[in-house]
Amino acid sequence: MNLPNLITLSRIVMIPVFVVVFYLPASWSYMASAAIFALAGITDWLDGYLARRLNQSTPFGAFLDPVADKLMVAVALAVLIEEYSAVLLTIPATIIIGREIVISALREWMAEIGSRGSVAVSYIGKIKTTAQIAAIVGLLAFPPGNLLADIAVGLLYLAAVLTLWSMYLYLHAAWDDLFPKADETVTDENRSEI
Repeated sequence: MNLPNLITLSRIVMIPVFVVVFYLPASWSYMASAAIFALAGITDWLDGYLARRLNQSTPFGAFLDPVADKLMVAVALAVLIEEYSAVLLTIPATIIIGREIVISALREWMAEIGSRGSVAVSYIGKIKTTAQIAAIVGLLAFPPGNLLADIAVGLLYLAAVLTLWSMYLYLHAAWDDLFPKADETVTDENRSEI
């Protein structure tokens, strides 16, 4: 266990704290839950930076980091879907959660066949993550109906569009493995034999 892994684990520990704070019947619960989520976003960057800087990357950290990220985002989106109770927010939230499931399954399958490198994280994914974190922080900080919450919904749609784009890039990179070509192709010479 090293410092980057402990920071990643702290992100998972923040999840139940985040949920409890979000549902507290207090006027400050929105801002406090947004601050917890923002802190989780900072630790996401920090653990990766420290792992590289201190040369402390581990298989456990490589496994745990994306799990912690996806859990925090999925839980935050779930409480926001319930809080807003509006199709306008539910659509991008379910796109984001659905994409995470698809890409996690794709990465696992690609790793099993030894082609994980072809579905590595892209720069689009990093931009998507930034838009997603900003949107969720805004949605948590401000109650439904607030102008800043409406702006955050717009950011969530941007994150959803980038999510679909990055999913397309992942699927495109894995296409040949998902749909391998037949060993023999039909040529002009053997077409008449068919």
